[in-house]
Amino acid sequence: MKIIVLNGSPKGMTSVTMQYVHYIQNKFPQHELKFINISQRIKKIETDMRSFQEILDEVKGSDGVLWASPVYFFLVPSNYKRFIELIFERNVESVFADKYTACLTTSIHFFDHTAHNYIHAICDDLKMKFVGSFSADMGDLGKEVERERLGLFAGNFFEIIENKTPTSKRYMPVIQRDFDYLPGEAREVVDAAGKNVVVVTDVQDHQLNLSRMVERFKDSFSGEIEVINLRALDIKGSCLGCIQCGYDNQCVYQDKDEYIDFYNTKLKPADILIIAGTIQDRYLSSRWKMFFDRSFFNGHAPSLMGKQMGFIISGSLSQVPNLRQIFEAHSEIQHANLAGIVTDEYGNSAQVDELLQDLAGNLVQFADSGYIRTPTFLGVGGRKLFRDEIWGRLRFPFRADYLLYKKLGVFDFPQKNYKMRVQIAIMSLLSKSPGFRKEVNKRMKDEMVKPLQKVLESVSSDR
Repeated sequence: MKIIVLNGSPKGMTSVTMQYVHYIQNKFPQHELKFINISQRIKKIETDMRSFQEILDEVKGSDGVLWASPVYFFLVPSNYKRFIELIFERNVESVFADKYTACLTTSIHFFDHTAHNYIHAICDDLKMKFVGSFSADMGDLGKEVERERLGLFAGNFFEIIENKTPTSKRYMPVIQRDFDYLPGEAREVVDAAGKNVVVVTDVQDHQLNLSRMVERFKDSFSGEIEVINLRALDIKGSCLGCIQCGYDNQCVYQDKDEYIDFYNTKLKPADILIIAGTIQDRYLSSRWKMFFDRSFFNGHAPSLMGKQMGFIISGSLSQVPNLRQIFEAHSEIQHANLAGIVTDEYGNSAQVDELLQDLAGNLVQFADSGYIRTPTFLGVGGRKLFRDEIWGRLRFPFRADYLLYKKLGVFDFPQKNYKMRVQIAIMSLLSKSPGFRKEVNKRMKDEMVKPLQKVLESVSSDR
């Protein structure tokens, strides 16, 4: 069989991801794997129709397609995302229809599931036959048990293609509402109270709803707020995955375009940050993806810590829960506060006006009080994964992260809590006694709430 491997790594064939695909090729030499470097060649693919058509011809003549990519910032790299946009923009979805397909990614398992959800949904939108996905840790290829798992995954992929096994779809098509948002005048305005409010958007002339939503949000304030369009910024390219920034946060693009200066002088000083965009194939635009990918010059540091954040979205966000989760996770990982998300999907201009007005008020109120809502598993789990990796194997390439984490007290491993360890050791020893266990079971509920009741009593006495 002939399998087309669409390589999403900007590093081309020298990427970690491709080593896993090479292993599959070595394990199954009876099948031909044809590699096409998508991310590395995206500018030519975008401007040269012949190059784009050659890829389509390869896909058309294949038995299956393997989407293989590293995970960048909750998703695939922006150049890979741009290729997916081109498929829909140029109306060539039929080339991919009915092709068996699978997804392979490499990462440290940081939100790899949202990247897989995205690719799976795209394949369903393209009417492809999605077989499954494989998420590898960067170092898994060195482990025999993981090599065996990879071989089983690939073998199953090939077998399903050979047997023409039917597959089921997980994602329904996104239904776009035909709605023109016509904003009304603001009945009252919000005083920003000296807070620095910045709106970043990628709006284009034809995106009238998004443009009007941004303008209506601006009108919610008594004074001027800054609106920056990403399309007006000189951004030479997306993240190259070179990790050159890991030691001291100096990006390979330093002084070569406007991105780093924009991020440092506009976003970091902001008190309130609004991200405004239009949903495009189950994410925002590839321009927005480039923005997020390039922010990696900050490493794994929460560069937007303490900020109030909001999202203004044109599109059916309720039908793309994966994207909402990415928004929520991004805010929590950044130690920022997600004050709200406003969309135009409900088709009521008056309601959109009210939501935008409320968002403006909430942002200022939360900024005044310094409120940051408690993180969920998205933030807690993500932070602990970063903590462990930066303390461990990523300490060398990401030296800047390690020094910052150390300064911020991020390395809060439970084994450092010696008092707790002594208590647990004593209780574990006593638990060998049936009588002690019986007494513990009797008093467990009361003992669990006792420390909290003491706090309540202290609060009451302070009144």
